[in-house]
Amino acid sequence: MKQFIRIGVDLAKNYFQIHALSSEGAPAIKRKVTRRKMREFFSQIAPCCVGMEACASAHYWARELKAMGHNVLLMPPAYTKPYVKRGKNDAVDAEAICEAVSRPGMRFVPIKTAEQQATLMLHKTRELLVKQRTMSVNAVRSHLAEFGIVVAKGIGRVEELLELAEADATLPNATVMAVQVLGRQIEALDRGIEDLEKEIAKAHARSEMSQSLSEIPGIGKLVASVIAASVPDPSVFGSGRHFAAWLGLTPRQNSTGGKQSLGAITKAGNRYIRKLLVLGATSLLNVVSKRKGGLRDWIVGLLAKKPARLVTVALANKLARIIWAMMKNGECFRTEMFAKA
Repeated sequence: MKQFIRIGVDLAKNYFQIHALSSEGAPAIKRKVTRRKMREFFSQIAPCCVGMEACASAHYWARELKAMGHNVLLMPPAYTKPYVKRGKNDAVDAEAICEAVSRPGMRFVPIKTAEQQATLMLHKTRELLVKQRTMSVNAVRSHLAEFGIVVAKGIGRVEELLELAEADATLPNATVMAVQVLGRQIEALDRGIEDLEKEIAKAHARSEMSQSLSEIPGIGKLVASVIAASVPDPSVFGSGRHFAAWLGLTPRQNSTGGKQSLGAITKAGNRYIRKLLVLGATSLLNVVSKRKGGLRDWIVGLLAKKPARLVTVALANKLARIIWAMMKNGECFRTEMFAKA
């Protein structure tokens, strides 16, 4: 069998570029293989280190190659880009990946299981349907407002709006037909979202980590299940701050010459989880007056000095650190930190 010390693989849809090194300083073997030949190529070489970018289909191929005995390492695409020498093509990208995977300070992405990817797919599909439902509701509101039919805000008032349109004899037939189509679409989206949330609840019930995280105030089944699926190995983050930084909840730094300069939060990383954490933190601010404990005192002290919106983001950062600590150490949430008064 062929022997290589490491291989860089640039993934694509139908063709994969391979950059393999037999030893340091030796000429690289560059090869372009099809999807069908991918398994055949790696089955003919001895187990070695394989580097790939954590992009589409990366986790699937990581599981496949790992089953063959290879040590597969996934890297964020942004961390491999500095190793691209000049220009951009598949061969150059594969060479950059092969170089990046050898760096001692490189950060790697844990490989997700098929079940974890399925849970994330449920969340992404639900988010898509929620966006489509919002678009449909806004369309109904704006179109009927042109005919003088308006109701109060809230997605729960859509049925009232549709009933008013059905009962209005002055509306043109084309308008009534268009509103009926949008109404049926909203109804179908509601059923789809409900079905997805039931499946997410089942995934939450199967995960001990997800159930443990749901004990944190402001962290429900949605947040707990998506975090448990997105972070298979919390040890890849050196601290709770690193985890919060991955979610984009830490201040942007522009420090130099020993002078520290902090700005607004970076908003980098996983936008979906960050949004859910901020929404959960917002709900906690609404009930903070009915709670007692260390977390409640921290929130009240911050509200005395800062605007509520800023406190919401700071609390989301705090929740992210608590989540990391629980995942890393296997602890349970201390309910006395935010108990009912």
